[in-house]
Amino acid sequence: MATLGMRHAVLWVRDPDASARFYEQALGLEVKTQLDHAVFLSSPASATDHDLGLFRATDDPAAERGVGLYHIAWEVGPLADLVEAKERLTAMGAYVGENDHGISKSLYCKDPDGIEFEVMWEVPFDLIDPNAPSGRPLDLEGDTARWGADRPGRGMAKADY
Repeated sequence: MATLGMRHAVLWVRDPDASARFYEQALGLEVKTQLDHAVFLSSPASATDHDLGLFRATDDPAAERGVGLYHIAWEVGPLADLVEAKERLTAMGAYVGENDHGISKSLYCKDPDGIEFEVMWEVPFDLIDPNAPSGRPLDLEGDTARWGADRPGRGMAKADY
């Protein structure tokens, strides 16, 4: 299993609003979602909910949430690849958590240097339930039973399946 490529980056920044204005001007990104502690931006041509996430960093130098990289997300193709990735990353001792965001199914992992990364399957538009809660544990067995292991994620072109 190989990933399809990088899907998004998330940064810890001092001022998410100021950083969002910078990336709007510098790269032409557009704000998609704005919260009190975070801003999510995308390229106008992007089909994803965000290409860049900006979270408010803490001023505490001892905290893990200082200014810098939070994580980079890598997208997998079919749902079976996310199941395989969870098994492999758990066996490697790299798996640290998971989240069903409603719009994506995500594994959170750390490399040997402790740098966090995400492996995610982006839910196709036709499967998104706008009323589904976010921030819950994954149910990969249930999702696979419901949609099929070979169900491609949003990032896969129709010609790929």
